[in-house]
Amino acid sequence: SGPIIEADATHDIPPEQRLGAPVRHTRAMLSLDKCYGADDLVAWASKFEGEILVMPKMDGVACSLRYDSKGKLFLAATRGSGTEGEDITVNALEVADVPAQLKADKAHAGNLAGNLALEVRGELFMKLSTFARYAEEHSNPRNLTAGAIKHKQRGKTKAYTLSFFAYDVLGREFADEREKFELLSALGFAAEEFEFVARDALPEAFERWSKRRESLDYEIDGVVYRASSVAEQTRLGSTGHHPRWSIAFKFQGDSGTTTIEDVLWSVSRTGVITPVALFKPIELSGAMIGRASLHNLNRFDELGLGVGATIEVTRRGGVIPNVERVIEAGPEGQRFELPSKCPACNAAVERRKKREGEFLWCTKPDQCVSARMGELQHFVKVVDIQGFGPKVIQQAVDAGLLSSPVDFFTLTVEDLEGLDRLGRKTAQNLVGQVEAHKTIELPVFLQSLGIEHLGKQNGIVLAESFRTLAAVRTVSREALLEVRGFKDAIADAILDGLAARSELIDHLLAHVSVVDLPEGEAAEAEAEAKAASAGEGKLGGKSFLFTGALEAFTRKDAEDKVSTHGGVNASGVSKTLDYLVVGAGKGAKSSKQKKAEQLLAAGA
Repeated sequence: SGPIIEADATHDIPPEQRLGAPVRHTRAMLSLDKCYGADDLVAWASKFEGEILVMPKMDGVACSLRYDSKGKLFLAATRGSGTEGEDITVNALEVADVPAQLKADKAHAGNLAGNLALEVRGELFMKLSTFARYAEEHSNPRNLTAGAIKHKQRGKTKAYTLSFFAYDVLGREFADEREKFELLSALGFAAEEFEFVARDALPEAFERWSKRRESLDYEIDGVVYRASSVAEQTRLGSTGHHPRWSIAFKFQGDSGTTTIEDVLWSVSRTGVITPVALFKPIELSGAMIGRASLHNLNRFDELGLGVGATIEVTRRGGVIPNVERVIEAGPEGQRFELPSKCPACNAAVERRKKREGEFLWCTKPDQCVSARMGELQHFVKVVDIQGFGPKVIQQAVDAGLLSSPVDFFTLTVEDLEGLDRLGRKTAQNLVGQVEAHKTIELPVFLQSLGIEHLGKQNGIVLAESFRTLAAVRTVSREALLEVRGFKDAIADAILDGLAARSELIDHLLAHVSVVDLPEGEAAEAEAEAKAASAGEGKLGGKSFLFTGALEAFTRKDAEDKVSTHGGVNASGVSKTLDYLVVGAGKGAKSSKQKKAEQLLAAGA
């Protein structure tokens, strides 16, 4: 652990002393959207123009490599959560495929312009021929790769003979993916096979990789497709989870037939009741599988499951169990019915629509034991209060000690040591953990509330946009809709959630301190400090803020361009802001534009 390392700056601390330290990525390392059928792949490709890059989806460990202006590797980090990974620089230097020093040929001198500062992203993996030496002791190459790259002992990583597949480069302007791979090759990176195909040849490309899978010297779990045109990538943009311009067509895992025995209705912390199929255990892709989520009511209705029905089950991507279809109805033809009451608390249920489909909801989640357990587990996980596992929380709930996240802060050693198998020392440790987490950063506090659509990423965005808890609690719908990625449904869900949890927030504030983000002069000073430390570039440390819908690219892409060229992305309108960029809209001025005009009139 230790202080978070920023990925966009070199550091005085030697690499061997940084191993395992948290690293905040300059740009989120997003996951890929997935599909399992040719129809979904073709539908995805219909959203943009131009040829498509096709390459194997390596089953390894995603990694980011940062090089300074002279081409020296100064930081390597794992993907981690996507926004924050772990420093593995000292071990990455022991991987033969990872250049410690970049070498650019003359053909790319114009692109590099004498400055080799850039970021390369790719996959660390172990070849199957190498893994053969360890097969008797380890289950698979991926897990061994993850352990080898984080090894605490110097020299051990080199002994594992890991490989690296570079698939992306950031920090330069490109017209298409061809230019990226040409540059990666010139810089000394070994690229695995890739090809560029027309959209009418996408399924055939998948079939080629599927047929070759068994003969490859590395494991792949699918095929990655990426729009080649960078302009099209920019136009499509990204969600908080994945880029819209890339997708992974996953290989299906083993499939087999079995008999369904029952449907379990699982209650989440928000009161959503999800159907889960329970069937006679079957071995698929090396594991015994006995249950699979049915996702929502649409899928439950579509399958028409009945008692004793013969079903086909697949491990999609070799991992996720999925009920594909009903092969034969049960002997009695009796179908499973929707529950009329919550299986956890016996309250009435109702059917509601969400973007992902229709779901069953408990009408009294605040009084529902199962939902309450989920809420309590979510809170300690987000706030990182260690020791309160499901069994401990369940005992505390049964004993009447816990019914709300607020109750964690009123627990005493005497309360906890009376629980089954909890001695005084353990009770003291638990209370100590609670005491150590009475100061909570604003983004973490927002996420801990368990509000729909207010997860980690949106918690960070909301905190950075409004800076204080007080401002978040009084935010208007109009202001919330100006925040990037917050559309109507998301904004409404967050506003409803904040209102519903207003009393909970008040009670929590009686026990905890929420650390707001700097605002006013402090925020301006922070912005100036960032500007002073910004790298040289075309934008030369100038600060930018965006408002309204941008026509050519998403707001995140615009902010990334600002950072790439040495600019600073401001958190709000202030007298030190250099540029407010106003996007296209319906003509109405945003609150940011109105404030900027007021500052201009006052002499800013």
